[in-house]
Amino acid sequence: MPTGDDPACVGALDRADALREDPEALARHWRDGRVLLVDREGRALADTDDTPHAPLGRELSSGPGISIFLGLDPEGTAWFALDAETAAVDAPLRVDVRTAAGTWSAFHAGVFAQARALLHWRHSHRHCGLCGGTLGFERGGWLGRCSNCGREHYPRTDPAIIAAVTDGERLLLGRPATWIPHRYSLVAGFVEPGETLEQTVAREVLEETQVRVRACRYMGSQPWPFPGQLMLGYMALAHPDEPRVFDELEDARWFTPDEVRRALARDVDDDGTGPTLPPSVSIARWLIEHWLDAVAR
Repeated sequence: MPTGDDPACVGALDRADALREDPEALARHWRDGRVLLVDREGRALADTDDTPHAPLGRELSSGPGISIFLGLDPEGTAWFALDAETAAVDAPLRVDVRTAAGTWSAFHAGVFAQARALLHWRHSHRHCGLCGGTLGFERGGWLGRCSNCGREHYPRTDPAIIAAVTDGERLLLGRPATWIPHRYSLVAGFVEPGETLEQTVAREVLEETQVRVRACRYMGSQPWPFPGQLMLGYMALAHPDEPRVFDELEDARWFTPDEVRRALARDVDDDGTGPTLPPSVSIARWLIEHWLDAVAR
């Protein structure tokens, strides 16, 4: 039994759900709270020191208005998200989530991921899917209510699996044609209605590579705000079938441990001729390294 806190179970922000029901409390927190500004392309306003340009709420307006309340940091400071186009603020840089994940602190990158996903939901859900009425937003921006029929709408997260598939000795990696040259990664795909996560792993691997999965085991998860997914990571044991690709992938093949090590080494010294792997901020990279550690034992 672990004796300390598992980092995977400890969030960067206290989501402070009870405050969403208290407009007066949110107004008080707004004054000294930080506001992350994100543009319509999903980029955050940023400074040159690898931190977000997050002005105080009182520097922008007298109250939170149409902002989204994200939560409280460990010091009790509130964080809000706001569409950059609604604020008369400029900053030296505009940074996308992938760049922020590699250069900002884990705390700031996590706040950005949350803000981007929520703002995308708001931009893409301005009308009720039942009657077409306009949505008004309540509970700190977390609830959209139809002005016509009263139906409630909440932020949506789409679950997707990503699997490190092995035949016991090799790792299955593939690539779509749209990726940068030589980049390979794990098989991934969205969960469909009526299936378990394990069934999704078997189906996606078979559909994309014709490799048959025998068993799989859940390993961990990662929010993936592109725009609103949750990646659920698995290790999967498969038959040593020869991979075959169709529409989704340009190539898929088995990699030996030595080939994976050489691919990892190209992070530092890439000669441009061999496969490369996903960046260290991704759950794909974590699963690949976990597999490599396991086969090395």
